[in-house]
Amino acid sequence: MKFRKAELKKDVNRIRKGIIRHWQLYLLVLAPITYLVIFKYIPLIGSVIAFKDYSFVKGVFGSDWVGLKHFIRFFKSPQFKTLMLNTIGLSLYQIIAGVAPPILLAIALNYVRSKIFGKTVQMVTYMPYFISTVLVVGILSQILSLGGPVNQIIKAMGVEPVHFMGDPKLFRTIYVFSGIWQNNGYNAVIYLAALAAISPELYEAAIIDGASIWKRIYYIDIPSILPTAVILLILACGRILSIGYEKVLLMQNNLNLQTSDIISTYVYRVGLISMQYSYSTAIGLFQSVVSFILLVLVNKVSRSLNETSLW
Repeated sequence: MKFRKAELKKDVNRIRKGIIRHWQLYLLVLAPITYLVIFKYIPLIGSVIAFKDYSFVKGVFGSDWVGLKHFIRFFKSPQFKTLMLNTIGLSLYQIIAGVAPPILLAIALNYVRSKIFGKTVQMVTYMPYFISTVLVVGILSQILSLGGPVNQIIKAMGVEPVHFMGDPKLFRTIYVFSGIWQNNGYNAVIYLAALAAISPELYEAAIIDGASIWKRIYYIDIPSILPTAVILLILACGRILSIGYEKVLLMQNNLNLQTSDIISTYVYRVGLISMQYSYSTAIGLFQSVVSFILLVLVNKVSRSLNETSLW
């Protein structure tokens, strides 16, 4: 017992000395930890209202318990099937269409001989990432409007103009490919970092053996960035039900509502507009639980297939 206490005391002293010696690093870490605790963990306490009939007067802990009432209400609601199909469909479309472009851009930039041209292309493709969502949707609305440049070209070809922003069939395509345009350069940076970690000796050996650029891409580049792509895919699968509502809400209108209405926009309407806080919290909690389960399952499958996983 005395030996254990002595060892524990030594460990405490060693940790304390380490903190004092590297106090600048611990101070640097303090800011993100504080952010996570205040804005991510403390709000979890409020999730309890998903199981209550929340009342401003009674407060979070004084409101009456109702169990799974709000969850059952959501599952039985006529919007449930539509919301799930729209959300999953949009997420899968986004994942499938968004995998290849950043990889292709990163590989292309990796083989550009002119550094000036490569840096210019990288900067031009990276810039849209810093454009706000409101501005992106505003640009889309202007370009794709009935009197916009796209429809002017269509009219010049003798074809009837298309109401792009009001067509339910075109909503997902416009949403996904505008997102690819905006985020492609940013996502390519991640793959460029993975390509930069490849040993130059591999390329030199491949060139000596007479491997063409296509063979170097197939046998060196793609296998090297595959673990990074798998990790990003796992993270994307964990967000299948958690699409941000901002861009969808800005693009949404009464004409395309049948395909643009997703869980996040529905939570916005019932939570902030209709002030059904317990009901919207229950839906949000359902999203989080399903996303966590999907993340664990996809991570387990990935680990069993190619030994690449988050943990």
